[in-house]
Amino acid sequence: MSHDQSSRAAITRRDFVRTTALTSAGALALGRVATARPRAMDTIQVGIIGCGGRGTGAVMQALKADTNAQLTAMADAFPERIETCRDYLMQNEAIADRVAVQEADCYAGFDGYKELIDSGVDMVILTTPPVFRPMHLEYAISRGKHVFCEKPVAVDAPGIRSVLATTAEAKRRNLALMSGFCWRYNFPQRETYGRIHDGQIGDVTAIHTTYNTGPLGDVARDPSWSDTEWQLRNWKAFTWSSGDHIVEQAIHAIDWIHWALQGELPTRAYAVGGRQCRTGAWTGNLYDHFSVVYEFASGARGFHMCRQIPDCTNDNSAYIMGTKGTCKSNPWAPNSIVMTGEQPWRYTGPNNDMYQTEHDELFASIRAGTPINDGVHMAHSTMMGIMGRMCAYTGEALTWDQCMASQEDLTPATWEWGDRPFPPVAMPSERQYR
Repeated sequence: MSHDQSSRAAITRRDFVRTTALTSAGALALGRVATARPRAMDTIQVGIIGCGGRGTGAVMQALKADTNAQLTAMADAFPERIETCRDYLMQNEAIADRVAVQEADCYAGFDGYKELIDSGVDMVILTTPPVFRPMHLEYAISRGKHVFCEKPVAVDAPGIRSVLATTAEAKRRNLALMSGFCWRYNFPQRETYGRIHDGQIGDVTAIHTTYNTGPLGDVARDPSWSDTEWQLRNWKAFTWSSGDHIVEQAIHAIDWIHWALQGELPTRAYAVGGRQCRTGAWTGNLYDHFSVVYEFASGARGFHMCRQIPDCTNDNSAYIMGTKGTCKSNPWAPNSIVMTGEQPWRYTGPNNDMYQTEHDELFASIRAGTPINDGVHMAHSTMMGIMGRMCAYTGEALTWDQCMASQEDLTPATWEWGDRPFPPVAMPSERQYR
């Protein structure tokens, strides 16, 4: 793919201008603002923004959730991803007849999300890199669209503040806003946390969660790519685009802490972290391990550990301690969920496809006129991950109020295809809270 960088105008954070220089051999139409197409009144038109693997899966689940849903528009910064996603969906016999996307319904470039949202869709699926989430979400809700929003919902505190404001607007307009915190739609986990909230292990005093796994994989640089293109194609390797792995991946386990404490927010946190095994420019500037302690006004404490290092012991579990017992949950093995103490219990019920259940319940809520809104807990859980990262990066113990008021904005001030400085690795002795 060639890039005429001189012809690409800068794009501000709040008001992207059209970027049409990205083209592909497939000759996707990149600029037309489509008009709403005629349809039956009960049809829900769906648009996807972010056509990678997670976006492709989310579209399949959305179309399976509602037989009167149609995919009518697609957007991605990179046009070949739109083509790949559309071709894959068209090969699925169960949903192919409802993939109603023509070339004119495909929007590439940084501003494609606006064109898609304005094309007549009823609902949008947001599955781009997390750095884009607050602005995409804000625009979708402002245009009256229901939203499925993948986690995490931001990479910094300004983004979280934006998402909370958008959440309030979605409630005011009676619009659905579902998060990608999928474990909240998992039947075994729902029963487990329901029992915890009902007091089966007493008052929760401590929660220890882990997300220890190997690296997700990095993208080597193609010499023809600009700095911006490479960093976006390799977005999981950079803090500004992903939030670091404590925010992008391990946030599920941090959400378990938030869930167990029924939404209580931490008052203060401190953390350690570092980059011991990641080497090579293609691994970006992420840490490869974190450990965080969260303090709560109730006296409870949350302990979280995450790691992305190969050839180590992996674990993804929650250990919840209460005044009358304990709970151990490995969510990937529901029959291993056990409670001990005054009321021992083991989960023996059915499991479900939580990704499908998310969309089943989302569409059902839209049809019923009682749209789900996950906005507050998805924003607060994401902020807990950001808080842990901020404490590790700075080496400081920080309060929730300090972190929420932070002015550190990782989103680029302008978007353009060209040079972008390689971000440094955070050093606690050199980096301070801001």
